[in-house]
Amino acid sequence: MAEKVQFELVSPERILLSEAVDMVVIPGTEGYFGVLPGHAPLISSVRPGVIDVYEGDKIAERIFVAGGFAEVTELRCTVLADEAMDISALDRVAVEADITRLGAELAHLHEAADKGGDAEKLKLAASERALHTAHAKLEALGGQTAH
Repeated sequence: MAEKVQFELVSPERILLSEAVDMVVIPGTEGYFGVLPGHAPLISSVRPGVIDVYEGDKIAERIFVAGGFAEVTELRCTVLADEAMDISALDRVAVEADITRLGAELAHLHEAADKGGDAEKLKLAASERALHTAHAKLEALGGQTAH
């Protein structure tokens, strides 16, 4: 049997996936990176995007993650995700509505943050992260909007 890497995907609620795979491709903040057996150890933050899990030379699973951290050793890859879901669970109409709503909300929040204090700046940062995640969800679904 060919060598495999143990992959675990963990969300705040539960372990979503724990299995030996041929390769996993992760959306790191510096770009996508592939993990094969024998990979050099590393820790990376994970940006919103899609994790591709390979069996042989084919993608067996595609999972959207909203961010988190990845730890890689020679034998194991563990992703601690802020939020994770199967691509099929994403709803294009809902994602596009979120993008529209968040885009409108950001204009107001920028103004409030300029005049306000730390609480307004935190709300602005949270909304900007939510918009970035919504755009990543739309990209995972294979589409872009003009927003």
